[in-house]
Amino acid sequence: MRVAIIGGTGHIGSYLTPRLFDAGHTVICVSRGLRTPYREHAAWRAIERVEIDRTAEEASGTFGERIAKLDADVVIDLTCYRLESAQQLVDALLGRVGHLLHCGTIWVHGPSVEVPTTEAAPRTAFGDYGQRKAAIEAWLLSKASELPVTILHPGHLVGPGWAPINPTANFNPAVFSRLLEGKQIQLPNFGMETVHHVHADDVAQCFVKAVEHRSAAVGQAFHVVSPAAITLQGYAERVSAWFGRPAQLQFLSWEEWRQGVSERDAAVTWDHIAHSPNCSIAKARTLLGYEPRYSSLEAVRESLDWLIEQRVVGN
Repeated sequence: MRVAIIGGTGHIGSYLTPRLFDAGHTVICVSRGLRTPYREHAAWRAIERVEIDRTAEEASGTFGERIAKLDADVVIDLTCYRLESAQQLVDALLGRVGHLLHCGTIWVHGPSVEVPTTEAAPRTAFGDYGQRKAAIEAWLLSKASELPVTILHPGHLVGPGWAPINPTANFNPAVFSRLLEGKQIQLPNFGMETVHHVHADDVAQCFVKAVEHRSAAVGQAFHVVSPAAITLQGYAERVSAWFGRPAQLQFLSWEEWRQGVSERDAAVTWDHIAHSPNCSIAKARTLLGYEPRYSSLEAVRESLDWLIEQRVVGN
């Protein structure tokens, strides 16, 4: 099939574009042209590249039509963050594309009630990002009778080229450096909150399976995460073990803990521990044949090794 990927050189697109190419599809990579893909592959020399500034085109009302004119059988949207963006794209694609796949987020869920959380759980999103993504999901699924649509909800993306969510539930790489050096780190509360990573290549795998299992995927939303979430304490202990050291952990109340970090780190940590995601992949396994290659910790280890090679960690 002819597949257009919006955001084809980003975290997910850097793996998805080559996967689709290797599967024999004709791939059109849509991006702003500002980023080099995160991984090298022969696909980048063979696929069609189209540079479009989504923000500018949406402001002029032309983005949806630009995508429609690519004459793709399938459109995969990895960069939609506003309901208005989804609406402009869908309006242009109606009757002109066979399948639209949207990249959502597990943030459409609020705090867990029953775990692992399934896709059938009521949407209790909080925070601007989660609420916007939940609104997009609801609207897209309401249009499924007019335009075949599928939504994939990734967890915390991991892969070489960027820093993963760390054991204090933020992106500060210094936390990994302290664990490598055997130094103490502080965890909020009892360290029993959870994070749920997924390697970007596993997300790419699931998108390909959704394209190739269209009848099972249309009108559905799927979680795309590793097989199991991890607790902050367990995460810290495992990372320390990789470096041959016991974890030196101190547990502080939230108010005490936040005083020792930047305002930015505290805000990111709060967002993650308030959600404490723990999501099921049973639906994607059953309907799409999704089988993640990486556990949460295996995905983090690959990313952490890259950070060490780049001297971001341990330097």
